[in-house]
Amino acid sequence: MLGSMLFFNSETFTLIILPLLIFFARIFDVTIGTMRIIFVSRGAKIIAPLLGFFEVLIWLVAIGKVMQNLDNISCYIAYGGGFAAGNFIGIWIEEKLAMGSLMVQVISKQDASELIDALNCTGYGATSVPAYGKTGEVQIVHTIIRRSDLKDVVEIIRRFNPRAFYTIGDVRFVKEGVFPLKKSFYERAGLGLPKMYRKGK
Repeated sequence: MLGSMLFFNSETFTLIILPLLIFFARIFDVTIGTMRIIFVSRGAKIIAPLLGFFEVLIWLVAIGKVMQNLDNISCYIAYGGGFAAGNFIGIWIEEKLAMGSLMVQVISKQDASELIDALNCTGYGATSVPAYGKTGEVQIVHTIIRRSDLKDVVEIIRRFNPRAFYTIGDVRFVKEGVFPLKKSFYERAGLGLPKMYRKGK
């Protein structure tokens, strides 16, 4: 018992171990907080409050240790460093999970039929409407995709219309959408689109 008391009051614990504990506690609570915000925006009524509970619980432990050691500058640095690292890790995790759906809107000055055919060929639903912009007639192509498919869809857009203007926005709810069930043989093999759908072929 006496040995434990001496350890918790030692310089090693105060200057190294305690700041590290605060640092990692902040990483956990900020990462959880970032995920909670994402789930709130997705309307997850069960997961978001559960994450909020653990977020606040860990934060209370971290801030409590800082308040108990107001004369220890290492705790302040650890607290701020953990907050910064937690934001980075939270965003990184969100990118890897790629949850939710996105709406991609493409505005093309040229004929977008090849682009639409390519999107349909790879399993994405596309809706095209004629419009008129500052420079004249354009075609607007809308498609709703899974966030995890964004890279593939952007590659298709750039391949068939590299000068097209496109925007990407979050979609909170999707019903009866058209999504690819699985990647095609060409995509799994890293060959891109079939030859008949390549630009200029």
